[in-house]
Amino acid sequence: MKYVILVSHGNFAEGLLDSLKMLTGNHDDVIAIGLKDGITADQFAIDFTEMITKIPKESEIIVLADIIGGSPLSTAMNVLAQSGLIDKTTVLGGMNLPLALTTILMKDVLDTDALITNVTSEATGAIKQFVLETNDEDDDI
Repeated sequence: MKYVILVSHGNFAEGLLDSLKMLTGNHDDVIAIGLKDGITADQFAIDFTEMITKIPKESEIIVLADIIGGSPLSTAMNVLAQSGLIDKTTVLGGMNLPLALTTILMKDVLDTDALITNVTSEATGAIKQFVLETNDEDDDI
């Protein structure tokens, strides 16, 4: 089984998980944790360690992070390494809703390499400028 861990600064990961639940329902294999303002990296490491105890050791882990190199991801990676789970972990940064949604929907049907290719394509393809075209005859957007 593949588990997805959403890691972020602040409440972004938890908010994203709430949005994912609206779109796909509840998933026991998706976990969210954020480094809140005022919480130390040491406390975050303790919280992250407690959270990953729910993940069976034989599982693959996909970590989606807001920023590569940020304190939440760096701390999470240290904990995963200390727990012996780093070799079963894939990490993607630049977390957004299309990335997380595609990961959750496709993680159990694609191998890891195909999943990475697919989700990064979906996530980058979803970043577009919205151009509002106005029609003087119609007040609706």
